[in-house]
Amino acid sequence: MNHPQSMRGFLDMVTRDYPDEIVRIREPVRTHLDITSMVFALERAGKSPVVVYENVEGHSMPVVTNISGNRKLLAACLGVPQADLPSAFRERCQKYIPCELVDSAPWQEVVFEGDQVDLTKLPIPTHFQVDAAPYITAGQLTARDPVSGVDTTGFHRLMLAGKNRLGVSLHSRRRMYEFHRRAEQRGEALPVAITLGIHPLHYMGSMVFAYPPNVRKFEIIGGLFGEPYRLARTGVKDLEVPAGAEIVIEGEILAGVHEPEGPFGEFTGYASFRSTQNVFVAHRVRMRRDAMFHSIASGMAQDHILVSCITREGEILNTLRRNLPNVIAVHVPHRTCGAFLAIVKMKKSSQGEPQQAIMAALGTEFYTKYVIVVDEDVDIFDMNDVMWAVATRVRAERDIVLIPHCKGAILDPSSDPDEFTVTKMGIDATRPIGRDFAERLTISDEQHERVRRILQASGVAV
Repeated sequence: MNHPQSMRGFLDMVTRDYPDEIVRIREPVRTHLDITSMVFALERAGKSPVVVYENVEGHSMPVVTNISGNRKLLAACLGVPQADLPSAFRERCQKYIPCELVDSAPWQEVVFEGDQVDLTKLPIPTHFQVDAAPYITAGQLTARDPVSGVDTTGFHRLMLAGKNRLGVSLHSRRRMYEFHRRAEQRGEALPVAITLGIHPLHYMGSMVFAYPPNVRKFEIIGGLFGEPYRLARTGVKDLEVPAGAEIVIEGEILAGVHEPEGPFGEFTGYASFRSTQNVFVAHRVRMRRDAMFHSIASGMAQDHILVSCITREGEILNTLRRNLPNVIAVHVPHRTCGAFLAIVKMKKSSQGEPQQAIMAALGTEFYTKYVIVVDEDVDIFDMNDVMWAVATRVRAERDIVLIPHCKGAILDPSSDPDEFTVTKMGIDATRPIGRDFAERLTISDEQHERVRRILQASGVAV
């Protein structure tokens, strides 16, 4: 049995408990376009299974993708119903658990150093025709703050630029960007380890952005597991990475060096030419003898976006609940890039509460551009229901607020190309308090069940 904190442990759980949610492709596939486009083909059919490509042309290493594209499986990782996923994430990622350092890890079995390093031998996919080169999308970069010594881990796109060279964009402008800036101020490269092949809970925990500066991301991930996260030391400044990883690439992001990186098919559904154009040089590659290559389907694939939806739902819910306990739930839809729209459901007790929720949500995460607040009778996972509330409960002159010149996402194509600012908007789509409002038409659960039985008896499946 593989350790439950590893990608292999996750695959074991899915195979055992959710066999319909894993697909093994034994037909030959190319790294050029096949791997990601197959995930989109499955999504168009309404499916989002884990996909294992066992026969990748030109490579002996299998490729695993779409490990985080399914709410059912992510909820299973936390042992909760799907509806409770954001709140469970919100609660557990605040329970920091110190890590466990182990002496050895399976990724230490095979080592390539110096001239032996050849990243072109890895089955790195080209995801879209527009991509400038093959891209590592599931690479978790780990580095330490040159000032405090506290480490962090997170995703950054990595463009294959040579046998030992990767183009990097640190466009999120969060901790990794700041760590590199601080090292660069000293004229130093930033030591970095890239981890490939992680458990979805690592994926989720690495997306948390609001936490104290002295806390390690690995301690947050441990909170999600409910136990110490097992780490092992690399050969790069004793950086620590998950013991359960498949592949570890050790090296550094150069100081004062910028090279073209991109375009790349980003989470917005557009080709992105925006990049910080940093350069990573690999000095060593370590891996399991039977290593699997982990890839994340790029663009607007759920594998790329769904975890962002859930983490943002949890973060916004956490902020709102501090002062608005009558907030019921938050949803960040996948189809709005997992970032730009947040829908808040609340049981409004007084006028002005939706406006307070709008301001708090927009202030929580700068990627969020639009917030819609609805009443408790609206299904926030059904955009038809949400837009019905907007169409029938909003008076634009009273219920819509615009906030210009806000910080936005660098990859948002609608943001200012020089400042990356946007105008943000809040919509109060709740019923007014203090006067009669039209009554919504409803059909009881009992009546739904009665007509369902009649339809089934008539040979109509519903």
